[in-house]
Amino acid sequence: MAKSQRAAARHILVKTEKQALDLKRRLGQGQDFGVLAKRFSTCPSKKSGGDLGEFGRGDMVKAFDDVVFKQLTNEVHGPVKTKFGFHLIETIYRD
Repeated sequence: MAKSQRAAARHILVKTEKQALDLKRRLGQGQDFGVLAKRFSTCPSKKSGGDLGEFGRGDMVKAFDDVVFKQLTNEVHGPVKTKFGFHLIETIYRD
């Protein structure tokens, strides 16, 4: 069953933990996730406001996957460090 699990998420990827924490604070003050992703994210998904679409368990690096498939949905989690940088991750849904 674990391999068939699907989810959709969006993220903001930045180079430093400090920048990720600053963006998380701004999100907490009500700033728009998509707008911040378009402005600050270093991932190509920034064009779509950080939207990664739907993917399966195991499709992303482990630290990212663990947040998407184990943490609460519709909340911003992070910073999560991967080989790509620091992510703020919001899981939209998962089955």
